[in-house]
Amino acid sequence: MAEPSRDNDFRFCDAHVHFYDMGHPTLHYAHWQPDEDHPVLGPQTRKLGQRNYLAEDYLAESAPHGTVKCVHVQAAIGSKDPVDETEWLQAAKERTGAPNSIVGYVDLSEPDAERQLERHLQFPAFKGVRDFAEGRTDYLMSDEFRRGFALLGKHGLVSSIAAQWQEMEKVADLARSFPDTAIVLDHTGLPTERTPEYFQQWRRALATLSEAENVVCKISGLGMFDQAWTVDSIRPYVEAAIELFGPRRALFATNWPIDSLWSSYETVVGSYRDITAALSADERQQLFAATTERLYDI
Repeated sequence: MAEPSRDNDFRFCDAHVHFYDMGHPTLHYAHWQPDEDHPVLGPQTRKLGQRNYLAEDYLAESAPHGTVKCVHVQAAIGSKDPVDETEWLQAAKERTGAPNSIVGYVDLSEPDAERQLERHLQFPAFKGVRDFAEGRTDYLMSDEFRRGFALLGKHGLVSSIAAQWQEMEKVADLARSFPDTAIVLDHTGLPTERTPEYFQQWRRALATLSEAENVVCKISGLGMFDQAWTVDSIRPYVEAAIELFGPRRALFATNWPIDSLWSSYETVVGSYRDITAALSADERQQLFAATTERLYDI
C-alpha cells in the first residue's frame, strides 16, 4: 500500500467502533469471552477480550491518523440491561470526549421497546439503535418489529442494520415503508465471499437497496471475511458502494478493534484514502467526515 500523505487538514469521523471493560460489573461482552465464540468469526475474537479497550485506548491509537470523532456501536452483547452500556459510554464521553455518538441495543419487537428507548435517551450521546434480532431471519418483515421500528422516526433516531445481500430487498422494503428514518447498512452488507459471481450478486442487491434515499452504506468490516485483504481485494467493494450510494450516502468506518485482528488502524484508513485518491476534495470530505457528522448530528 502506498503511504498516504499526512496532510494536516485530513479529518476522519470513524462511524463504527467498540469500547469494552471486561471487568465491568453489569456489562457482558459475549463476543470477547474466553469460553464463547463469535457467531461469524469463531474463537479468534477471544484474543480481544484478554484486555480492556477503553475510550482512552482508542483515542491514543486513532488520533495520529486524523481521527477526530467516532460513533460507538453496541459491544456489550448479552448484557442484562443494554442501557447500562449507554450510561457507561456517556460517562466515557464526558471524561474523554469519545464516543461522540452512541448506537445502542433495543429489541424493537418487544412490547416495552419505547420504554427502553426513553431510558437510553436520558443520555445525550444516544443517537441510534442496532437490533441484531439474532435467530429471527424474517424479523425485518414482522409486524412486531415494524411497530417498534416506527418509534425511531418518532424519536429522531438512526437505525443500524446488518444485512447480507440476500436480505437487502427486505431492508429496501423497510426503508420504503419508513422514508423519514435513516437506515445505515452495516459493514458494506457483510460480503462473505470474494468470487466474481458473489460480487455480482452483492452488487445487484446493493444497487436495489441504494434506490431507497434514506439508506446509507457504511463501508467497513471488509477484513472480517477477507483476513489477508489488500487494497486491491477490497477496492471493488469500496468503489461499488461509493458509486451506488454517492459520497453523501456513504461513509467510512474501521470496525475497531475487531479489524485490528488482521491489520493496523493506519493501514485501514490509509487504504480508504488510497482508493478514493481520484475523488474530489469535497467527495472525500463527505465520505471521511461530513456524512457521519450530518447523520449522527455530531
